[in-house]
Amino acid sequence: MLSVRVCSPGSAASLRFCLGCTNKIPLMRESTRCMSWSPRQLRVQISNPPDTVKSEHPRVLITGGLGQLGVGLARLLRKQYGKNNVILSDIKKPSDEVYNSGPFVYADVLDYKNLQELVINNRITWLVHYSALLSAIGEANVALARRVNITGLHNVLDIALENRLRLFVPSTIGAFGPTSPRDPTPDLCIQRPRTIYGVSKVHAELIGEYFHHKYGLDFRCLRYPGIISADTEPGGGTTDYAVKIFHDAVNSKTFDCYLRPDTRLPMMHISDCHRATLEFLQAPAGQLTLRTYNIGAVSFTPEEVAAEIRSHIPELRVTYTLDAVRQSIADSWPRRFDDSNARRDWGWKPSFSLPELVSDMLRSVRAQREKES
Repeated sequence: MLSVRVCSPGSAASLRFCLGCTNKIPLMRESTRCMSWSPRQLRVQISNPPDTVKSEHPRVLITGGLGQLGVGLARLLRKQYGKNNVILSDIKKPSDEVYNSGPFVYADVLDYKNLQELVINNRITWLVHYSALLSAIGEANVALARRVNITGLHNVLDIALENRLRLFVPSTIGAFGPTSPRDPTPDLCIQRPRTIYGVSKVHAELIGEYFHHKYGLDFRCLRYPGIISADTEPGGGTTDYAVKIFHDAVNSKTFDCYLRPDTRLPMMHISDCHRATLEFLQAPAGQLTLRTYNIGAVSFTPEEVAAEIRSHIPELRVTYTLDAVRQSIADSWPRRFDDSNARRDWGWKPSFSLPELVSDMLRSVRAQREKES
């Protein structure tokens, strides 16, 4: 293997590539793991990124795939592009159901070489970067949050640039702070978050947009509201009360909330979240006036969602034991999102109102309970 470096004088862009290598790189299979030579890092400026997805299906790698969002998005992508074109990854062991549903690999976002191998060996064209420590967990371990949320992001950005990938990195309502307009919060405004999670997401938004404008990286970012899903356990976020209340309502008919009853936050059913992500990834680049968009759906308080649940479970009892850390975080976040730019540019429109969200969540939680019994 011969390594050659080509670099224009005075340019930050450089290219390294291999000549004379006749080894064929195996494609990722559901029941195999790939081993091959690791290419050296390359840095190229993308002068003319494609405006639309190529006619062939994208090859997608999802990092942090065993969190709240990865498995569901993989299911949606596989339905559209084929099972073997979407690879889930994480540092945890997947369930048998997840492992058998399509390709899964171990991937640590702090291991640059491993990520590079996965992208090249599997001909990845889209990278969805879900690996992150959420708000409350991040505050409990700031050093780890810095490594995962910032160093991991830098690894992903470099690999996406080097391999001309379409890169999706989610942001959050936590990217705003107490000095941001809260009701509604626009796409462009003051952002001064007070959590390491929020700071890392503002960093992701800005450096991703910088890579786009300077190098042509096809960087895309959505600011998610609180995501409501019955498929996974709460992961340490401030909005997770809005997931746990459904499980407790079905199982014990009692719920202790760590936020004040009047704490309004933007929320979204996970199906809307997955659909928004897919539609945004598919949107032609020429339609996008921004690289980071708010997306909204519903906005409610703990007492409002509890009242809606009582229309199905009248005996639900809710108490409030405030968590000072999470309450202070929630008080610095948007109450509602202004997502008019997403609606205008690429046609975003949510499907679930609060009554529809509550009905679907209760149905899903009850189905899970019956399956487990």
